Amino acid sequence: MIASIVDLVLRALIVLAGTALATFALLWHAPGDPAQSIAMARFDALVTDEVIALVREEVGLDVGFWSAFQSWVRPLLVFDFGNSSVTGREVLPDLLTAISYTVPLALAGLAIGLAVSIPLAFVATKRPGGWLDRLAVAIASLGAAVPAYWLGLLLILIFAVHLAWLPAMGARTPAHVVLPALTLGLGVAASLTRIIRSGILEARAQPFLPAIKRRGVSSKAIGRDHVVPHAAIPVLTVLGLEMAFLLEGAVMVEIIFGRPGLGTFLVTAIEARDFPQVQAVVILTALLFVTVNLVIDVIYRALDPRIGEQDA
Repeated sequence: MIASIVDLVLRALIVLAGTALATFALLWHAPGDPAQSIAMARFDALVTDEVIALVREEVGLDVGFWSAFQSWVRPLLVFDFGNSSVTGREVLPDLLTAISYTVPLALAGLAIGLAVSIPLAFVATKRPGGWLDRLAVAIASLGAAVPAYWLGLLLILIFAVHLAWLPAMGARTPAHVVLPALTLGLGVAASLTRIIRSGILEARAQPFLPAIKRRGVSSKAIGRDHVVPHAAIPVLTVLGLEMAFLLEGAVMVEIIFGRPGLGTFLVTAIEARDFPQVQAVVILTALLFVTVNLVIDVIYRALDPRIGEQDA
């Protein structure tokens, strides 16, 4: 078990290193002059060649690719993201402020997704193939096919423009999170419903369950001890992937609803070619993905020890 966890951690470190290098390379080789973009974002006006040259030297763009990458990555090893190339402020406080808006939105979306998908999946599996089952599958398929940006605009049109029940833009009150969270949560619910339904049906079809029933074990105990653990493994897999969807979707949803957060933070940094800010968002996101997948892999091994034995 310990050897498997160590192997997972080593793989996670390789993923993080590759992500950092790929992101830096994409920014470095992107079209246009990054020094000019930074200078224009910093001074908000047309700038001279002398100013661009000074900015290039100040932010370390006058050296080679590998030298610049090494200068950036060394402080990162101690979670020092440096200072913004545009504002000169430390990146970490501004990044944490953006996260304080995005994380509650993502968690609210996840809560809505679970609150919708779990009851819908259980209702669908009461009578497999029945009209409720077909209706649940149809709703889930429709939800998976609808893009988040289209759903967000539709919710704004209905609940903010026509009905005037909820605010559409900003993040001043708790009511401002409802429409963005619904936009994220309904997308999550669509994929989770299908996976939970399939997992429950597969678990109920296991050949050993009739033998357990003949021993007098109650249906509640069978569901708790056999059906739920068996169905939980694919659900955990999708839940880990949904974390990626939530963060990716949160960036888009924040832009649609005019909310502060990682979305606005990242778009502004990319437009200004602010290397430290962009890299901070990417590294933090990659770290979150890797951590979530690592936790899920550990839970796999707790639910089914055979997974760890197969890896060994």
